[in-house]
Amino acid sequence: MNQEDENRIRKAFKAKTWNEIKTHDSWSVFKIMSEFVDGYEKLARIGPCVAIFGSARTKPSNTYYRLTEEIAYLLTKKGFGIITGGGPGIMEAGNKGAHFAGGKSVGINIELPFEQHPNPFIDSDKYIEFDYFFVRKVMFMRYAQGYIVLPGGFGTMDELFEAITLIQTHKLVQFPIVMVGKDYWGGLLEWIKTRMLEAGNINADDLKIFSLVDTAEEAVQIIEDFYLKYALKPNF
Repeated sequence: MNQEDENRIRKAFKAKTWNEIKTHDSWSVFKIMSEFVDGYEKLARIGPCVAIFGSARTKPSNTYYRLTEEIAYLLTKKGFGIITGGGPGIMEAGNKGAHFAGGKSVGINIELPFEQHPNPFIDSDKYIEFDYFFVRKVMFMRYAQGYIVLPGGFGTMDELFEAITLIQTHKLVQFPIVMVGKDYWGGLLEWIKTRMLEAGNINADDLKIFSLVDTAEEAVQIIEDFYLKYALKPNF
């Protein structure tokens, strides 16, 4: 970490007085509004998309990176665009697969003091950067017609469970959520079944909100079957 990054982190976590917090909150409303307006205007022009989530730390040599490329490539050939977080790792692989398929993709990035930087497979007019995580997540929820979730960390888990919760509580129109990687996600799903379900904290039907697969073909088939079922055809 260089000195510039260290200074940004210190500034971000500097203790503030209550008066400073109140003043900052009042003015931040305008920044939040501008991010919503900019996001809505740009993403509305993209067309039907599938969001791909996963770790920014995944290397190009990783099996899941190559699998993500294949998923994005196949989805693009089916007529879908791709939305990613715009950074490296799994996000880069998603934009890269769409790029080489000759399709459309967009990156909605987040400003962070480290780790996140835009990947080279997004056109400049298809790249949006946000200060606020919650605004960025609203964009994913509003404009994605499906979720493909590859192995990731806390951020990936956050996005996954928010989507599941919004569908479970009928705050979001149902769309397919596909988790890819049985070795990676299998233990989590087993815990959900043996702890959350058996404790009565979720219903058995809630387990139908998402699917778990291992291959690109399976993931794409679930997305395609969902839209064939509801007679919805993606096109740009």
